[in-house]
Amino acid sequence: MDWELPERHETPCGTVRWASHGQGDPVVLLHGTPFSSYVWRDIAGALSARHQVYVWDMPGYGQSEKRDGQDVSLGAQQAVFTDLLRHWGLRGPAVIAHDFGGAVALRSTLLDGVHYGRLALVDAVSVRPWGSEFFRLVQDNSEVFAALPPHLHEALVRRYITTAAHRELRGEVLDALVAPWLGEVGQPAFYRQIAQADERYTREIENRYDEVDCPVLIAWGDQDQWLPTDRAEQLAQRIPHAHLTWIDQAGHLAQEDNPARLTALLTDFLNG
Repeated sequence: MDWELPERHETPCGTVRWASHGQGDPVVLLHGTPFSSYVWRDIAGALSARHQVYVWDMPGYGQSEKRDGQDVSLGAQQAVFTDLLRHWGLRGPAVIAHDFGGAVALRSTLLDGVHYGRLALVDAVSVRPWGSEFFRLVQDNSEVFAALPPHLHEALVRRYITTAAHRELRGEVLDALVAPWLGEVGQPAFYRQIAQADERYTREIENRYDEVDCPVLIAWGDQDQWLPTDRAEQLAQRIPHAHLTWIDQAGHLAQEDNPARLTALLTDFLNG
């Protein structure tokens, strides 16, 4: 599958690029930060054999619009996601969400009343604390980081992204993950999204996770260094009917570390 998002949808937060593949019951994939729908490319291809799979880049990420003053907070992404589901005409789709895509999906169902047929949360931002010391450093000095010389910025982003994986990322994959954050538009966008990461967006809903009323799978890399495994266990306690399963030899980027295992888990979950 060539990773292009040919469709456009205009939102107050900027132009969203999206695509759909396959036929069947709808499945929507949400990415996290600092990634894009590109991380779902292989799994989306596999799932599209039996499902209509929707992929999209959140405003400020990947192929979607990036601009000065843009609201790319979790609250903004929630509004965009809820709007996209209406635009697509989807009712009760299966939703698979990674990293802060998990928080977006949880906010849309709990705060906007969006119903999902099934919800899979993969290494999901959901239980505080989340965000690294690097996040906090950038939040306090975002303008300084945005002014870094381009070669230093690129080196920083490359190193940062590699820490999300347990295995070494292939060169072409790392290049693709880094590329949206380079240049006059990409560099400030990278620090903008970190500066707007705020735990209040999960604080608002953490005590309501037991209200999620669809089947829930929690899939977590057993070597995740960004969101340690105790976060998965806490999330499973807060969604009592959820099924928690571990992805062997996978870090935060389970899609890259162990795509076969993750695809099998998601396929079984979607098939009930």
